[in-house]
Amino acid sequence: MKKTVTWVLIADGAQARVLENTGPGKGLKQVDGLDWAIDPLQAQDIVTDRPGSKSGGGAFGGGMEPRTDPVEHRETQFVKSVAATLDRKQQQGAFDRLVIAAAPIALGDLRKAISPAVKKAVVAELNKDLTNVPTAQLNQHLDGILAA
Repeated sequence: MKKTVTWVLIADGAQARVLENTGPGKGLKQVDGLDWAIDPLQAQDIVTDRPGSKSGGGAFGGGMEPRTDPVEHRETQFVKSVAATLDRKQQQGAFDRLVIAAAPIALGDLRKAISPAVKKAVVAELNKDLTNVPTAQLNQHLDGILAA
């Protein structure tokens, strides 16, 4: 009988990792190659152009404000790339079930970004940022969700 493979995605807008559980008492182990991080940046680190001055006497200001928050856009793109990888891995049969534990904004972005096939594999969502919790302590947070 084939064992059920459950992946646990731990994510926020700047870092993510996938852990695997292959059954009760097996614990969680990091899936090789499935950990991502981007440098956390502030808006001023991303956008170098400053809006122009309105002192020209004309009716219009000189510069334009960005329509979207550059930090938010960058984090959304990061989450989309994680979702795309999950989709590829799911198509390859790498996991049967998926648990997602993510910071609130990242969780919302993930819900929008994951494919319908990956959505079907999701058995639980935890609206919590666990990215800085050591793997050994994750069981406390996943108790009742995962029989690790």
